[in-house]
Amino acid sequence: MSPNLKEEEIEVKFYIRHIDQIKKKLETIGAVLEKPRVFESNLRFDYPDGILSANKQVLRLRRDTENTITYKGPAQINQPVSVREEIEIEVDDFERAKHLLEALGYEVYMEYEKYRTTYAYQDVLIVVDELPIGNFIEIEGPHVSAIHIMTELLGLHWENRIPASYLYLFEQLKKHRPELEGTHLSFAQLSSFQFSESDLALDPGDD
Repeated sequence: MSPNLKEEEIEVKFYIRHIDQIKKKLETIGAVLEKPRVFESNLRFDYPDGILSANKQVLRLRRDTENTITYKGPAQINQPVSVREEIEIEVDDFERAKHLLEALGYEVYMEYEKYRTTYAYQDVLIVVDELPIGNFIEIEGPHVSAIHIMTELLGLHWENRIPASYLYLFEQLKKHRPELEGTHLSFAQLSSFQFSESDLALDPGDD
C-alpha cells in the first residue's frame, strides 16, 4: 500500500488595522519569530483558457529567501476556515522554474507582492502580511480549534475572518476602482493609490 502523501492547508485570514499592535501581542503571548520580515514576489499561472482559476485551483511560483512552486486545490465547502489540498516543492532556480511552467503551457496572469513576517506558537503558524492594499494576518494550524484559540489569544474577531484569497480580494477591489484594471498587485504599480476599508469592503479583525 502506498503512503498517503496528501497534505492540507487549514488557515484563516483577517484584515488588520494595527500591525504593530498585532506583532506586540504575538511577542506578549510568547510566539517565536520564525522568519523576520521578508519581501515576497509571487507569480500566478494558469492555462490560457483560465481553467485552473475556474476550478478554484492555484499554481504559484514564489520567491523570497527560497523559491517555491505551490499547488492548491479548491477549498472544501461548508468549512469555518479555508481547508484545501496543498503541495509545495522547493526549487533552486526561479527563472528556470518559470520557463518550465511556461513550457508546459502555463502562463503568468497575475503578479503580486507582499512583505511577510512569520511567527510560530506551539503547533500554529502565524504570518503578518503587508500588501499594497492593506495589512493582513493569516493563521494556519492542524485543526480549526487550534486556529480559533489563537484568534482569541490575539483578540481578533472570529466573525470577521476572510475565506477569500488575496487575488480574489484584489479582483473585487478592481470592481469598485475601475482605474486599477490591468494592474498587478505590486507595490510599484499601486504606489500612487490609497485604499480605505470601504474600498476593500472588509471588517477588520482587530479593534
